[in-house]
Amino acid sequence: MKKDINKVSIIGAGFVGCTTAYTLMLSGIFSEMVIIDINEDKAKGEVMDLNHGLPFAKPVRIYQGTYKDIKDSDIIIISAGANQKEGETRLDLVQKNTEIFKSIVSEITKYTTPEKTLLLVVTNPVDILTYVTAKISGWPAEKVIGSGTVLDTARFRYLIGEHVGVDTRNVHGYILGEHGDTELPAWSLTTIAGMPMDEYCRACKSCQEGRSRLEIFENVKNAAYDIISLKGATYYAVALAVKRIVEAIMRDEHSILTVSSLLNGQYGLKDVCLSVPSVVDRNGINRILEVPLSDEEKQLLHRSADTLKNVISQIRL
Repeated sequence: MKKDINKVSIIGAGFVGCTTAYTLMLSGIFSEMVIIDINEDKAKGEVMDLNHGLPFAKPVRIYQGTYKDIKDSDIIIISAGANQKEGETRLDLVQKNTEIFKSIVSEITKYTTPEKTLLLVVTNPVDILTYVTAKISGWPAEKVIGSGTVLDTARFRYLIGEHVGVDTRNVHGYILGEHGDTELPAWSLTTIAGMPMDEYCRACKSCQEGRSRLEIFENVKNAAYDIISLKGATYYAVALAVKRIVEAIMRDEHSILTVSSLLNGQYGLKDVCLSVPSVVDRNGINRILEVPLSDEEKQLLHRSADTLKNVISQIRL
């Protein structure tokens, strides 16, 4: 009897796609991995490099493929597209990558169906491209997921942990909205050791002096710009964020993650993709949670949605 094969296809063999392939190879989640890129030599070289490390990892079949090879994939990760350059916002990339995605998604839908496969969009601007993917594919909203603010949320928790001097895994909080300049911190929901952050800080009295909430958030929001300025691209933490989403899906974890997906009335928002806390399981988005935000946070979330809707109105689908 043939065993079920856990299969992932990665479209785009750039920094993010290949670092994601590396993290997933080490994770042992998949038994088969396909890497596809318009630059076939680049994809071939990356596959060779990854395969040479397999004696140190769990068994997985990794190969260069074409769109025909995505058939029976559990997850297709889309990381292809133009890269964000220094001085360029994520939204500046929108029309270039929309055109690329029209071609990619049309190929995906030839060989896969939402009954078997989930689509995970990583390319920026991720909220816009998640929307583009959902609309072009026609797939159910829960089957098309963007990596959203999962990484921003990790940066947020890391910086708070550094600020208060605790393990970042004991910090809970979210960055919501656009993965970009209009994202917002949900300070009203941020807790440490189960205590609201304000209450914890009053009790702790050992935080770093001179670092304000605004400074922490600005460092989160500008992290990608800073990293791109220093080294040209971001990819390690992005790949780990993608691995975390994939784990939640493949292990049917029902984990709460700030992924991007198409909203249908939640928070009073419709026909826009952005990040809010969502329960993620084997079927994709199990449900979107409407968490109790402060009035200011609700306003900021709507402002973020309005910014994205304005961009959506200008793209050519």
